[in-house]
Amino acid sequence: QVQLVESGGGLVQPGGSLRLSCAASGTIFSIYTMGWYRQAPGKQREMVATITGVGYTNYADSVKDRFTISRDIAKNAVYLQMNSLKPEDTAIYYCYRDQLARAYWGQGTQVTVSS
Repeated sequence: QVQLVESGGGLVQPGGSLRLSCAASGTIFSIYTMGWYRQAPGKQREMVATITGVGYTNYADSVKDRFTISRDIAKNAVYLQMNSLKPEDTAIYYCYRDQLARAYWGQGTQVTVSS
């Protein structure tokens, strides 16, 4: 089992920045994909950014050049630096980890971009 604990959401004005954090605990393997998905009201959950155990990253087109995913291997943590936030980035952001073909999800953290 893997537990994911997120933090860092909140309310920010358009153009502002937020940093999300997610720490994994439990049975951790070095081969994994970890990252962030989001779900806005009335919409399907979508991938935002992911990073693999060897450091390969992938971003949704809508967040490229604005969001940066990073990790701390020693802490089993992943971070999402979100800059130039837009109202359409408003959603619940979920931390995600996939290892041994099993997916784990955090409880979600609300990000609201509004003036």
